[in-house]
Amino acid sequence: MTPNPPIPARVVLLCGPSGSGKSSLAARSGLPVLCLDDFYKEGHDPTLPQVPGSPDVDWDSPASWDARVAVAAVEELCRTGRTRLPVYDIASSARVGTRTLDLAGAPLFVAEGVFAAEVLDACRELGVLADALCLRGRPSTTFRRRLLRDLREGRKSTAFLLRRGWRLMRAERSIVTRQTALGAHPCGTTEAVARLTAAAADGDVRTASA
Repeated sequence: MTPNPPIPARVVLLCGPSGSGKSSLAARSGLPVLCLDDFYKEGHDPTLPQVPGSPDVDWDSPASWDARVAVAAVEELCRTGRTRLPVYDIASSARVGTRTLDLAGAPLFVAEGVFAAEVLDACRELGVLADALCLRGRPSTTFRRRLLRDLREGRKSTAFLLRRGWRLMRAERSIVTRQTALGAHPCGTTEAVARLTAAAADGDVRTASA
């Protein structure tokens, strides 16, 4: 029997409520980063879900996101070390271009986004999962960070951001519970950094011994 070829890279999935610090932590890790928010559906997509009792699109529902394409990108990165990605503009709810992500030989990368836990099982089945982390914190702190970021970046109207912010603050603990149930390990920033460091060291060991 011919053995399966080794997988050059593995992924750490980093999820957590919007505003929990995922992007900042991923950038600080020094690892290549795949932004899973780039796989949001576009604003004209008829399958976009709505917030019950509201005209707002529910951008916090996994149904607003293309998990199938996200998994394909993660798998291609793990197996070939590079992939072509969409560039998504949240303010206009549209894909505005493409870019290439190249791991440059790195044996580990971070895929971060609100819906990262939604692809955890698929990544495990593909044999590419190194770890899965869910950042958690104080809902009031997350609310403040999220609102300041979204206002600064002009992501949506102020009224929309306030409605969404209050809704997410009330739902934050249930969001963490769901992502944990999907298999992500709930932790604060300090523990997340330690686990990322351990995963990176393991990747280096595997590369050296391959």
